Amino acid sequence: MTPPFVFMDLRTADIETSRDFYTRMFDWTVNELSAGGAAVPLFGDADQPWGGFTTLTADDRRAPQWVPYAPVDNLDDALSRAIDLGATLIRPRTDLPAGSVAVIQDPGGATIALWQAAATGATT
Repeated sequence: MTPPFVFMDLRTADIETSRDFYTRMFDWTVNELSAGGAAVPLFGDADQPWGGFTTLTADDRRAPQWVPYAPVDNLDDALSRAIDLGATLIRPRTDLPAGSVAVIQDPGGATIALWQAAATGATT
C-alpha cells in the first residue's frame, strides 16, 4: 500500500517551543528552507522534508494540531467530492511551486490537507 500521507503540518502558536520539544523528544531534524526571503523550518533531512510548521495567530480559533497531507491526482475533483460527502472547506486551494494544497474538515470535525503534487513529480 502506498503511504496515505505525503507530508505533516504542525499548527502551533509557538513554533520554537514545539521545535524544541520534537527535536529533543524524537531527535528529529529541523532544517531551514529559504522561501521568499524568510527561513521556513521543516522537519526532515537535507534531501526530503516530511513536515513543517504553521503559526496559529491569536485570532485563529483552531487548537494546535498535526494536519496530514493526503495525495490526490486532481485537487479540484477531490475538493468537489469531499464537499459532496459533507466536508467543509477550511483553506481554499493554494498553489505552490511543489504543488497545490487545500484544507478541509471532514463531517466528524477532523482536519486534513489534500495535496496535488506539481507535474514535475514533487511530493512536498
